[in-house]
Formats: sequence, C-alpha cells, structure tokens
Amino acid sequence: MKTVIKTLVVLSLVYSAVSAQDRITGYTFATRSEVIARHGMAATSQPLATQAAIDILKKGGSAVDAAIAANALLGLVEPTGCGVGGDLFAIVWDAGTGKLYGLNASGRSPRKLTSGWFKQNGYSKIPSLGPLPVTVPGCVDGWFELHKRFGKLEIKEILQPAIGYALDGFPVTELIAYYIERNARVLEQYPNFKEVYMPGGRTPAKGEIFRNPYLAHTLQLVADKGRDVFYKGEIAEVISDHVQKMGGFLSYEDLASHHSEWVDPVSTTYRGCEIWELPPNGQGIAALQILNILEGYDIAAMGFGSADYIHCFTEAKKLAFEDRAKYYADPDFASIPVEVLISKKYADERRKLIHPERSASIYEAGIIEAGNTIYLTTADQWGNMVSLIQSNYRGMGSGMVPPGLGFVLQDRGELFTLAEGHNNSYQPGKRPFHTIIPAFITKDGEPYISFGVMGGSMQPQGHVQIVVNLLDFGMNLQEAGDAPRVMHSGSSEPTGEKMTDGGMLYLESGISYESVRELMKKGHRVGYDLGGYGGYQAIMYDSENKVYFGASESRKDGQASGY
Repeated sequence: MKTVIKTLVVLSLVYSAVSAQDRITGYTFATRSEVIARHGMAATSQPLATQAAIDILKKGGSAVDAAIAANALLGLVEPTGCGVGGDLFAIVWDAGTGKLYGLNASGRSPRKLTSGWFKQNGYSKIPSLGPLPVTVPGCVDGWFELHKRFGKLEIKEILQPAIGYALDGFPVTELIAYYIERNARVLEQYPNFKEVYMPGGRTPAKGEIFRNPYLAHTLQLVADKGRDVFYKGEIAEVISDHVQKMGGFLSYEDLASHHSEWVDPVSTTYRGCEIWELPPNGQGIAALQILNILEGYDIAAMGFGSADYIHCFTEAKKLAFEDRAKYYADPDFASIPVEVLISKKYADERRKLIHPERSASIYEAGIIEAGNTIYLTTADQWGNMVSLIQSNYRGMGSGMVPPGLGFVLQDRGELFTLAEGHNNSYQPGKRPFHTIIPAFITKDGEPYISFGVMGGSMQPQGHVQIVVNLLDFGMNLQEAGDAPRVMHSGSSEPTGEKMTDGGMLYLESGISYESVRELMKKGHRVGYDLGGYGGYQAIMYDSENKVYFGASESRKDGQASGY
C-alpha cells in the first residue's frame, strides 16, 4: 500500500510539474500572457521602475513624465545598464499633433583631445575603460528636452521615486547582483567605484538592501536647480575635474556647450506597417535595411525557426552591417546616404548577393553615389507613447566615478575609429557611432507598437526579429519577445574591424537541431551564447478597443504593468 501511495505522489508531482508549463493558449515558449489596460501602460526592465512609472501616470503625468521617472530609477536599481553618466535616445508619439518626434541626446567627444594625440602616444585604438573614452553624458539634458516639450508634472515630483529609493534602499535582484559583481572585477581598480558599488568591501548579493546616497544627492540637485547644475554648475565641475585628474580631456566647456538634438525619425514599410527608427549616429537604420531585404522572401512560408529563415536573416544582417561599418556616423561630420540605404531599390540590389544555400564569408559595403543598455516604453491616458533607450555602454561604463556623485561615466568614445578618412573617425566635438536605438511601428499613420531590444549590435537584429515574429509569424506581443532568438557576430564594425570568415551564428535554446544541422550544411558556424540575445519591452495600442497591451523581457527582470 505504501508503495502505491508513493507512486501516486510521484506521478502527481510529475503531472503538476508538466501541467504548470502547459499553457492553455499561445506558443509553448511563451512565458505569460500580455498585460492589457485602458488608461496607461509601462514596460521596463525592472519592476520597481515600472511601478514608479505607473504611479506617475496615475498622478496625471504624461508618458514622458513616466519614462523619465522610470529611467531615473533604473539608473539606481540597474546601474549595470544605464545611468545619468550615459546617453539617451527617444521616439515620442504625440497624440495632439498625430506625429512622431525623435530625440538624439548623445554626447560629443572632448574638444581638446585629437586623433593625433592618440597616435603620438602609441594608441592604435581608443581604450575601452578609463578617462580617454569618456564623452559628454547626454541623459540629463535629454530628460529636460523631453519634459519641456511633452511633460506635465514638475521634475521634482518625477525624480522623487528615484531619490527616495536611493536614500532608503532597495533589494538587489539576482540578475543585477550577478552583473555588478562581473563589472566590479574590472572596475574596482578605479577611484570611488568601491565606495559606491561595493559597500563593506564587496558587491551586494541578491536580496540585500543597497543604497546610493551620493546619487540621491545628485538627483536632488537636478530636481532643485534644473539641467544647468549638471552641465554648467557644481556637478559639471566635479565631473570635469575628476576626468582630467585621471588623465582625460573632458572639460567644463565640453559639458557647458552640450545640447541634444530633435531629429525626424525615418521609416520603411514592411507587410503593411511603417517601421520607424532614428537616423545615425545610431544604428537604427540597419534594422530597416534588413527588413527591406527580407521583404523579398516569403518568410511566413519558411516558418519560424527554420534554417531557410535564419539563413536569409543572417545574410541580410551581414549585408546591412557592412554598410553600417562604412557609412554610419555623426551626420554633422559625414555625409550619410540614409535615403538610399533604406530604399527598396537598394535592398533589391543587395538581396541578389545572397545565395540561398551558402553562407558568405565576406561581403563588401554597397557602392553609393553621392551608425548593456536599458530600454523602456510608456503610454498615457491621452494616447501619447514613448520609446526610450539609455545606456552607459559596456555595462557600467568607463569606471570613472566622479567623487560624491554616485554614478559611472560612459565610455562611448571607444566606438570611434582612429583610421583616417573613415566616416566614424575620431574628431574633437563629434558624436561617436551609437548602438542604442528605440523603435516604433505605425499602421495607416496611427500609433501601433512602441518597442526596443537592448544589447549592443544585437539591437537591430532584435528589432527585425520582433517585427518578423509579429507581422510574418503572427505572434502576439509577449510571444514575439519570448520566442528564441538568433544573433550573428563578426561583421565589420564602425571601429575598423573587418569580417573575413563569415562570423559566428549564435542560436538561443529552442531552435531545433534539424535547423542547426541545415544551417551548418549551408556553411554557418553555429554556437551558443550566454546572455547576448538582448532584452525586450513593448507596448501596443489597440485602436479598435482603445486599450494598451504590454509585454516585457523574460530573460531579464522586466515587468509590464498598466491601469
């Protein structure tokens, strides 16, 4: 009898384990259903930030107000991806004018540092860490530009959640504890890093309460005195003094002269929708180039996860990234043929280079007559939607922690090349090629989906895969993000590296072995990667029912919430 009971218990446990994973609806890989709400929605990579955004929306704040509140809090709770020491890009749908607006809040290189200095001092490339790759942090100016145009609540109220958590503390999540520890292995050598991020001599563990009173003070100064305290006041003085003390060149004058730039988003059509990205110095148009090439194939008939689809996607990515390496840069310093690069005619010519059964080892850029992180999205009761991305680069940035300020400065300058004559070659006062890109989809001229995928060169690849999952494979908003992803690395880069061997194709778990085998037969080198497939958030507007759908990343700590 005891044996029978034990057997029944075991069977019950097995059944419970299986049935707990057996979703009644949706794809087998879907982690959960979408979040649906009428009045407002927020999707960020950390639940506390999502809740802060929802609180702001409930107080009558705009989608921009909520996005700023979430971004400020993410700089505290997810310092491994963002912070006020980094840059920001955003696309805003304004319901009042029925238009999309783009903001490029990226900073420029020091005006007293020249490419000649690097060469005279034996550098063949700009270093990854330390004072030399530091560029002007554009985030705070980006907040104020967005707020001036689309904000409703006072900045003091918007920044209060981040200030409160910085003073009182918050429990560190498992993923962020892991990334802080990994960053600290490299960055603890730099002054002030341990004081801020290693209290008691070590990085915080999962569940431990972490405080950052220095960051609280910085944000309070910004709340009380406005953006000028960061770029022309005491914060600017501390930043410039520290960088120069460490042997860098970023000056008070560099900070004082900084300004963001409003830009027109650019688009292409795909399967009846308009896909929007920001123009260079970011890499957003690479997603448009890939989509234009893929539009010439019957992707839906190939099937999700098939070798044919993954092959076409990978080869299209290689082609677009060769143009990315050659042309994308700061448009104030280089002539970039954006309209040609994202045209259907150009895509038709490039598509002819793809062999249906063979992976290419090398492509050349097109000849044309004469671009770790957090992503968040918010939507409000008035129909406004924000797609915002913000980053330090390389996780926690350069390692330069100005004393008493509680944040790390970015190292975006690493993405310049020292090669003469290149569009992205280093010059004083220039914005580097940028990886972070927000995205937006409209349908018949109306707002449809605000979304993004974090993760360096994975970002345009991720954007394309989300669009294809939605429009070719008919997935819902959450399924489109949960679906197994692929990532190709090894393409030519704007920093000067060239693709010579076809690169490496990384496949997330969930791609069938049959597809792996067929891809290898086509000549792809296939492997697996840990944590390199990006992080996704999205909001969709259902114009028929007048409700928002929210989705967030199952690979990170993300949460979508609405009310």
